[in-house]
Amino acid sequence: MTKVFIDGSQGTTGLKIFDRLKKRDDIELITVPDEFRKDAVARKQAICDADIAFLCLPDAAAIEAANLASDSDTVIIDTSTAHRTSDGWTYGFPEIFENGFEKISSSKRIASPGCYASGFIALVKPLIDSNIVSPDCNFYCHAMSGYSGAGKKGIALYENDEIPLELCSPREYALTQEHKHLKEMKKISGLSVTPIFCPYICDYYSGMLVTVPIFKSQLNSGKTVDDIKSVYRAKYNSPIVKYKDSVDNGGFIASNSKAELDSMDIAVAGNDDRILLTAVYDNLGKGASGAALECMNIVMGLPPEYKLDL
Repeated sequence: MTKVFIDGSQGTTGLKIFDRLKKRDDIELITVPDEFRKDAVARKQAICDADIAFLCLPDAAAIEAANLASDSDTVIIDTSTAHRTSDGWTYGFPEIFENGFEKISSSKRIASPGCYASGFIALVKPLIDSNIVSPDCNFYCHAMSGYSGAGKKGIALYENDEIPLELCSPREYALTQEHKHLKEMKKISGLSVTPIFCPYICDYYSGMLVTVPIFKSQLNSGKTVDDIKSVYRAKYNSPIVKYKDSVDNGGFIASNSKAELDSMDIAVAGNDDRILLTAVYDNLGKGASGAALECMNIVMGLPPEYKLDL
């Protein structure tokens, strides 16, 4: 029986992980009484007693929690932004790295990817690694997310009985181009230039669509859209991340088509000159709790897809 502690089980991701793990008969959940949820001594004890601890906390609190565990042998899976580009932490997206599953299985410190970053990196990193595009390529990305990614206060706004009219339409944000996922999008993809990123929050609960448009002229000499498809087809053939010839339905791609699932679909649209790279998944699934649980499964020596919703 693997002992698991969730530090921050009251937030969206923490609650999702807790609800899913309590149904498993191979997991023993360690809990801290509500009155001690912010008590450093109680939290440290729970982390040290666990085999695996999830940090589902704001960045500063996640850094504090990781420091509490500095002298323990507990495997830490951090779902915050705090450690995704930090030395000594393994980025928790095994499908994108050579020997990625082995790296996670042997790691004690795992940083679960950001929701938007997951789609962008899945699309861009293989193109850099295979020399289809150069690291100094100027990338643009737009992405749509369900409102569950807005946190408790944001969710409450959308689920209010008297929802403001403006919330009934997609809303673009991060207008200063300082979104917190940009750092990992650049570093993990292997880029030397920070991409332009335009995210939208929308009036549906969960689901994510990430699109990266690119011109043929941006590809390295002799490379074509067929080379992109070949790279994706060879790389993404697991139960969790799959390349598909198309993900549209009658010429439309719904950003909530993978809601409540832990898998991700990768596809290429457009034409020979103007190419659309697309990732479809759930911001709460492969973009959050599903990715964290996949990493936990790998650490436990289980198939990555064990008990995931695919």
